[in-house]
Amino acid sequence: MSAVITKDNFDAEVVKSEVPVVLDFWATWCGPCQMQTPELEKFAEAHEGEIKTAKVNVDEQPELAAQFGVQSIPTLILVKGGEEAKRVVGLQSADQLAAQFLG
Repeated sequence: MSAVITKDNFDAEVVKSEVPVVLDFWATWCGPCQMQTPELEKFAEAHEGEIKTAKVNVDEQPELAAQFGVQSIPTLILVKGGEEAKRVVGLQSADQLAAQFLG
């Protein structure tokens, strides 16, 4: 299960995370975002302990979306040590996520 990220828990959950974090920027009204969720969960389960996944609702957290310059969703951003390391935009399969973020 992915963590839910807000501006209030961002530092604790993402910046101070001991493992890299994949942030999934999404919205409830976004069809491809709904399709992304099971793929992200499959990816997270396959790589438990090596990486953490977290969801950012762009409608509820516009400051975080703006901070990362998110313009389209779904956008998935790998954060290592509090810094963006990689970004992919659009629906990704679990295998594509592994290739992009762990490959």
